[in-house]
Amino acid sequence: MNIHEYQAKQLFLDYGIPVPGGKQTASPENAADITELLGGESWVVKAQVHAGGRGKAGGVKLAKSGAEVAEISKAMLGIQLITHQTDAVGLPVNQVLIEKTYPIERELYLSLLVDRTSERMIFIASAAGGMDIEAVAHETPEKIVTAKLSPIAGLQAYQCRLVAYALGLKGKQHKALEKIMQGMVDLMLAKDASQIEINPLIVTSSGELMALDAKINFDDNALALHPDILALKDPSQEDDRENIAQQFGLNYVTLEGNIGCMVNGAGLAMATMDLVKLKGGKPANFLDVGGGTNVEKVCEAFKLILSDKHVKAVLVNIFGGIVKCDVIAQGILAAVKEVHVTLPVVVRLEGTNVEEGRALLSNTGLNIYAADDLAHAAEQVVALAGEAA
Repeated sequence: MNIHEYQAKQLFLDYGIPVPGGKQTASPENAADITELLGGESWVVKAQVHAGGRGKAGGVKLAKSGAEVAEISKAMLGIQLITHQTDAVGLPVNQVLIEKTYPIERELYLSLLVDRTSERMIFIASAAGGMDIEAVAHETPEKIVTAKLSPIAGLQAYQCRLVAYALGLKGKQHKALEKIMQGMVDLMLAKDASQIEINPLIVTSSGELMALDAKINFDDNALALHPDILALKDPSQEDDRENIAQQFGLNYVTLEGNIGCMVNGAGLAMATMDLVKLKGGKPANFLDVGGGTNVEKVCEAFKLILSDKHVKAVLVNIFGGIVKCDVIAQGILAAVKEVHVTLPVVVRLEGTNVEEGRALLSNTGLNIYAADDLAHAAEQVVALAGEAA
């Protein structure tokens, strides 16, 4: 789960990580009052969306007066901001963050994430802050330094010093960086975050360190333990179908193809999509209905798939292990009738009572095709989608 920058910065403050003075608002009428509250001579207005690249897309603008801040806020609020990390529709700007500006001497990069290969938390830092870290890693990898944390010892002072030296920090800045790094570790452990990123971490003209931007991702599997974090979720920043899927215990991700996929099991779903691609088709979604699926889940899955206007055919690939294939077939038939599915549906069943399941799907009078194997099913659904298109 992602959260907005202003929410991440409040968490930073809770864990002793310095951030610029700022306040969010959904009303341009409040913008001028916020500048008076913050003080200073200039301010920055930032569109609050769950996407990077806001600055290049016009989502971050400087202002020299309260009136200008109000004008910029009015122009931003209510728009769909399109960046290189969004689709062609963009994301709605429902709030803006207004912050006091500070004289910047240097921009650094600092992040903490879970390295699944080493099974450790790892800091990644670079003196080339404010840039795409992937580009830095590719073009100037020598500018990146890492520090892996022991799950027993935690963050060590010598690791903070190594990072500080690599970033060119001096004197009191070493202690300031250590405090920031420890705050990031404490925050990640306390809230089950999967990544915390500060880009840029600035050095002001007075030598202070400050998180100019803030990004935090949380582990969805741990959200039940953190109702305070779950309360920060903004559904307007996420795909509507994906939000609906979560309510019914379905794992759904929107893609750009025209073949709807319904599968039980994440690994099988990925293999199914790969095979569809191999046969010349394009999946419209990733959809895992789970091992213990039932009629209700299948119905909701069909509704999700059919809500995508680009879908021309549906491939159902179910392995009957926990649930028998004849029961699954009955569920598919009930769902197709209930949802009034008119698109061609190719069904591949395998597992317990598979022959009984295939028999139920044959000669139904519905637009359902029972496939003997997955390769055949993929070829069939690609052909049917092509004909429909």
